Amino acid sequence: MKSRRRPYSEQRPFDTGGGVWSVPVPIPGNPLGYTLVYAIESPAGPVLVDAGWNAPEAWLALRDGLGAAGMDVRDVRGVVVTHFHPDHAGLAGQVREESGAWIAMHEADATLVGLMRATEESTHRAFQADMLRRAGAGTVEMEEVTRSRPRPPAAPDRVLTDGELIDVPGRRLRVIWTPGHTPGHICLHLEDADRLFTGDHVLPAITPHVGIYPYDRADVDPLTDFLGSLEKVRELGELEALPAHEWIFPDTAARAAEIGVHHEDKLRRLAELLAEAGEPLTIWEIAGRMTWNRPWEDFPPFLRGMAAGEAAAHLRTLEVRGLVRRTPGTDPVRFAIHS
Repeated sequence: MKSRRRPYSEQRPFDTGGGVWSVPVPIPGNPLGYTLVYAIESPAGPVLVDAGWNAPEAWLALRDGLGAAGMDVRDVRGVVVTHFHPDHAGLAGQVREESGAWIAMHEADATLVGLMRATEESTHRAFQADMLRRAGAGTVEMEEVTRSRPRPPAAPDRVLTDGELIDVPGRRLRVIWTPGHTPGHICLHLEDADRLFTGDHVLPAITPHVGIYPYDRADVDPLTDFLGSLEKVRELGELEALPAHEWIFPDTAARAAEIGVHHEDKLRRLAELLAEAGEPLTIWEIAGRMTWNRPWEDFPPFLRGMAAGEAAAHLRTLEVRGLVRRTPGTDPVRFAIHS
């Protein structure tokens, strides 16, 4: 029987077995509803996989959820952040303040967090506005998208690399570097139980956002990285997946294969879109013509910005494969089918 995404009001802390608890933590004002924070029991205190959004109601949910599982947030040994996004890393700093826990994340995301924390608000706003302008966004959209900025997460105490074991006494929790959703996204293989904490990399019903920021970068290819990361997870076999959103599911490898097919189909349809256009288009124009889960006209400006980032990532992969080209010297940047 296929599961469904239940609203946060129906969520409760849940004993998943094997010394691992799932604690739902709300994301205020976000359609995802909540992050599933996992607490791994150990003789030296629990280790959390992610921490949730930095908001008062989220903190209470995390604290009380751990309490319902028989754990005290003051006893937390460490927080392993699957990636730096605020619904995963936001409360890590407060957990550290309460318990003295260490915070760990992959070195690539740790570098980004350092840059975020060192960047002034005005500098960040100007950077975003210029990025949107070069993509072909309108003035109103530029103003809306640059209006707010989430607080940067706490800097980590420990920097992780691919393949290393996390400090969880009595357990074998190994880092699997899975870039794409962010440069430093990691999954965590609980080798003593054949389970995989998948973060946002592999989710049971939706697919994670894979974008480029700035949109017109030509020195990275996050979608190709993501597709390679899916293959890396497939090679681990039929592990039970403990994702950060939606629900636990039984076969990570099968779902990773489905997501790969989804993106290859999206790449094919994007190439067809550009071929049919007959002229170079801006990233914003391309995003507006792509198929999404709702009409482009119904997207609020912030989601249009994310959609443009995803369009840009797919364009970059097609560019690397030699199927599309960017027109030289244009501002905003434009893409066309390669002829």
